[in-house]
Amino acid sequence: MDRLTKAGCTEFVFIIGYLGDKIEQYITSHYPDCTCHFVIQTLGKGTGHAIWLARDLIQPEEELFIVLGDTIFEADLQTVLQSEGTLLGVKKVEDPRLFGVAELDDGGNISKLVEKPSIPKSNLALVGLYKISEGAELMRCLTYLIENEIRTQNEFHLTDALMCMVSGGVKMRTFAVEQWFDCGKKEIILQTNRTLLDRGSVPVNDPARFPGSIIVEPVYIGENVQIKDSIIGPHVSIGNDASIQRSIISNSIIGPYAELRNAIMENSLVGSDATLVGTVQSLNLGDSAEINLS
Repeated sequence: MDRLTKAGCTEFVFIIGYLGDKIEQYITSHYPDCTCHFVIQTLGKGTGHAIWLARDLIQPEEELFIVLGDTIFEADLQTVLQSEGTLLGVKKVEDPRLFGVAELDDGGNISKLVEKPSIPKSNLALVGLYKISEGAELMRCLTYLIENEIRTQNEFHLTDALMCMVSGGVKMRTFAVEQWFDCGKKEIILQTNRTLLDRGSVPVNDPARFPGSIIVEPVYIGENVQIKDSIIGPHVSIGNDASIQRSIISNSIIGPYAELRNAIMENSLVGSDATLVGTVQSLNLGDSAEINLS
């Protein structure tokens, strides 16, 4: 949101589902000057279906900039948004089978788009950034897919709608994304956390407020966090109001209001308001969960 508002975006449509009320509360409180709409997707029918649900909020002549919610990226957004035509963000990857893939013709225009191809003919992965100049044509293609039950991996994919546009004569080009983290997996979330902390973590100015503890930077420690008799870091992010006692934690993300006691933990995710007591090596613990290993 910070990057998008800085690039000049003022109106936003959020497609939300499970726990979407938390997103709505956060956005409305932190970005009061933006015009924000919230559309609920009750069933996970794919990215194409999610965008189609917002069709009544999009005027035919309007340009769209679509950003997938689990994508953390670095790109020159101002240049992209000021460019003419439809542009799709891409990055070269080692295994394109996990992503939507763009194939280019000799002129650099997109000739084909395929969602998770079994035999990729390109290593240009779609990273979840789409500047669409032909909003009306996009909605027409999405409606065609949905009305005719045209699915890929049992979902209505945005990639298929974009390919429909290309087949209809819409010219599309790509723009390079410098860095991209597709945060849909635990390992990538932790890698992203490490990268962002290495780039500029918030210094712990008063380690004395954590009695008997050692803080190994880079770390991020939120407000009202209690840490006692523990070793924290490196590469640990801790949400507001968390409590950690007699624990050793590295390369992990601890959610707000989480409580950890007597834990040895690395390469782990602990959700909001979760509780863990006892030793563990690597863990992915959801919100409000409780585990006692003592």
